[in-house]
Amino acid sequence: MKKRLKKVGIALFLVLIAIQFYQPALNQSSGQDYTNDFLITTKAPKNISKLIQTSCYDCHSNNTKYLWYDYIQPARMLVEAHISNGKKELNFNEFGSYSNRKQQSKLEAIGKQTKSGDMPLKSYTLLHHDAVLNETQRQEIIHWINSIQENSSSSVN
Repeated sequence: MKKRLKKVGIALFLVLIAIQFYQPALNQSSGQDYTNDFLITTKAPKNISKLIQTSCYDCHSNNTKYLWYDYIQPARMLVEAHISNGKKELNFNEFGSYSNRKQQSKLEAIGKQTKSGDMPLKSYTLLHHDAVLNETQRQEIIHWINSIQENSSSSVN
């Protein structure tokens, strides 16, 4: 039994070493055109820009700031899955290219998820403490999102 356990342990160790050679492409875009970026198209104030960049952009943009442990498998695969799912839902770098209706829908979702505390994900803030939003910061974002929605609805009428 001990011999078998030792073989399984060695096999697992070798698999762990082998998967280190699998490194998915980084979510980093050089020379990107930022004219469609959320913070530019919405003319976000500096305080809001900083909050959103710190708490949202790693998973919801084309440029992730990786930490040292993000390069170690299997954590890397989990990080890339989070980024892929996040960008499918909302990509802040492409916000300006969304239809007006989609932009309004995304603004509403941002407000709701910020208010409920669903975003940023707990699994993200666990290791990225600076991404945690306190109640005051949440209210700042929600108030700003509401003002954008009010301005855009009044300009349509």
